[in-house]
Amino acid sequence: MNTLEQLKQYTTVVADTGDFQSIKKYKPQDSTTNPSLILQAALQPTYQPLVEDAIRYAQKSGGDTKQKLREGLKKVFVNFGIEILKIVPGRVSTEVDARLSFRIYDTVSYAKGLIRMYEKEGIPRERVLIKVASTWEGIQAAQILEKEGIHTNLTLLFCLTQAIACADAGVTLISPFVGRILDWYKKEKGVDHIPAENDPGVHSVREIYHYYKKFGYPTEIMGASFRNKEEILALAGCDLLTISPKLLEELENADIPVQPQLTLEAARQSKMEKVSLDEMAFRWHLNENPMANEKLSEGIRRFSNDIRTLEKYLSEKI
Repeated sequence: MNTLEQLKQYTTVVADTGDFQSIKKYKPQDSTTNPSLILQAALQPTYQPLVEDAIRYAQKSGGDTKQKLREGLKKVFVNFGIEILKIVPGRVSTEVDARLSFRIYDTVSYAKGLIRMYEKEGIPRERVLIKVASTWEGIQAAQILEKEGIHTNLTLLFCLTQAIACADAGVTLISPFVGRILDWYKKEKGVDHIPAENDPGVHSVREIYHYYKKFGYPTEIMGASFRNKEEILALAGCDLLTISPKLLEELENADIPVQPQLTLEAARQSKMEKVSLDEMAFRWHLNENPMANEKLSEGIRRFSNDIRTLEKYLSEKI
């Protein structure tokens, strides 16, 4: 077996892309999208029918131009999600507008709107994960959604503090980022390379895995945002890993032996202690972690910028 096939023995592999051909090629269980990936795909001629359908939907919807644009944006996200679900047997992750990351009830409303669109097209909510940024407000919104049977994927997660709050809120899945943590530490240390065994992004996911498994949380852990295949292999055994097409190809073309690096036995033997977090403790611990604080803010800004770019593209056509 090649390295990708071996990895699939220990971890559920997810495709991190909006490109359907890549998803078909690598046959992942699930697929994830985000505003940046949807923007890249939406601008390609291949996917214009999905965009044009969203534009027609927006033009027929009620309200002013701003409302039409909001509905058109949601429809673009859902159209891509529907097509992805025709390929993967599992779930697709669709993201809430990042500009709502500090608004609990607006996030809830937006998420419900996405689910209504999916269900109108015959897609059951069980096949959709609503992606929400791991701010305090995003986590509270996710807790409300989960109680209403809408499953969530908490993204832009960079530290154990965020992960604990997500687990306590009963979210379905978290996406702890690996590569963006590595980026921050490389810049901070002024180095070009940090090996996988010392990679702070890898260590962060291991810490979260050990905490969840030691204390029996059912929330799934899906490592995300990888910079190289070594990071991925260092997390073999994680519940899920969402991987870009470029790295999926590298893994498929490799014959590196794969062994599980994360195990329930090791997690249960860890000496971690359970942590209790209220809002003040969450905000304090996040503030005390400059990497997590900076990368969370940066991620929200990046996704917001890409949404604005996609909105501009849609508005010209609407």
